[in-house]
Amino acid sequence: MTTNDFSPAGDGPEPHAPKRADFGPDFLWGCATSSYQIEGAGSADGRVESIWDRFAATPGKIRDGSSGQVACDHYHRWPEDLDIGRDLGLNAYRFSIAWPRIFDGTGKRPNEKGLDFYTRLVDGMLERGLQPWATLYHWDLPQWLQDRGGWADRGTVDAFLELADAMTRRLGDRVKHWITHNEPWCTAIIGNYEGWHAPGIQDLGTALQVAHHVLLSHGKAVPVIRANVPDAQVGISLSLHPLRPASDAARDVAAMERHDGLRYRWFLDPLYGRGYPAATLAQVGNAAPVVLPGDLEAIAAPTDFLGVNYYFPETVADDPGHGPLGTRILPARGETTAMGWPVAPQGLSELLARIAGDYRPGPLYVTENGSCYDDVVEGDGEVRDVERRRYLMRHLAALRQAVDDGVPVKGYFAWSLLDNFEWAEGYLRRFGLVHVDYATQQRRLKDSAKWYRKFLHGA
Repeated sequence: MTTNDFSPAGDGPEPHAPKRADFGPDFLWGCATSSYQIEGAGSADGRVESIWDRFAATPGKIRDGSSGQVACDHYHRWPEDLDIGRDLGLNAYRFSIAWPRIFDGTGKRPNEKGLDFYTRLVDGMLERGLQPWATLYHWDLPQWLQDRGGWADRGTVDAFLELADAMTRRLGDRVKHWITHNEPWCTAIIGNYEGWHAPGIQDLGTALQVAHHVLLSHGKAVPVIRANVPDAQVGISLSLHPLRPASDAARDVAAMERHDGLRYRWFLDPLYGRGYPAATLAQVGNAAPVVLPGDLEAIAAPTDFLGVNYYFPETVADDPGHGPLGTRILPARGETTAMGWPVAPQGLSELLARIAGDYRPGPLYVTENGSCYDDVVEGDGEVRDVERRRYLMRHLAALRQAVDDGVPVKGYFAWSLLDNFEWAEGYLRRFGLVHVDYATQQRRLKDSAKWYRKFLHGA
């Protein structure tokens, strides 16, 4: 790796706009969402409390004091939302299952009303020509499982297998693409070490045990899914960042390598049969997870694709005593989104090329890529989100470069179809291509959505 910055494109001319035809007729084009962020209906039809309900009810955890109890009311408005996806020209839609809608911890059978909701949702996708991509876990663990230890407890692995079995039995005749987990890094590190996501724990040992059990549940779920859906395509989605050292100095280069071991290789190495990186295991010391015989073999279950969620690169500096590895991520320089994240489209093509070269995972799908800006509904009702439109255009140009370079990328899911509950940021941040007025639930296509529609229709 070099020490060159990921220099943003700034305010220069538009890149040569990519065309849908550049990617071939079989390329998948979608948008992605997650259950807790859009569904609402927090107490409807037998849904029980999730860790995010509990976390959001804790004063000071969510910036605007909000929760996902109503969110976008997608639970009741899904036909309208799927109509929007169809009209944009999508041919795929990524959604997630709300575990608290399916099991309540009483030992009873799955909740039929929860299963029926996802049955209706999937049927609605198919009626509109949208290929359903189901994510089994996108962070909304039932609180009753957290009360038993959450993902740090090995029993949660078994509970996840029950979820995978129930959902694939009910939907497997129609849903062929299954993602076990979305972003294990966030589940483990942000939720259980940094503590600014649910369940709000701040302990490295807990976080690394959580990461291990999440990966283990993924590996053990793969054969369960395949048994219920013989023609299933199964994978996992990881949040990954290309890295740069802060300088050419040996200490910063070494810091980047340490960070890479935990941020990148801690997840990819065991998924592809290499076990946990030895150097990182040594560095975390007593915080290393308990790994039982057979765990690593289970984690490395062969999969059909890898989902990659890309938002921004990271620049790493040596900072002894900071964090578990003595590293610090430097603030972004140059162009950023409203989240303060650097805008670096070329990082996407670099990341995809590295993954393909290092691990040969088979087909790659960009399962999330998007941007947050401070959108304004103007007097004429339009949302002229020029920055997001340019972000989307430039990242699709980088994706086209990856395809041209022979990286086996087979699809792209923009994050997100709708503005939504943005976790610890509440409703203060907007990532959607479609604006949501949370007071009225009115949906408006932003300029970025109109550009995506034009792109998808080949105009």
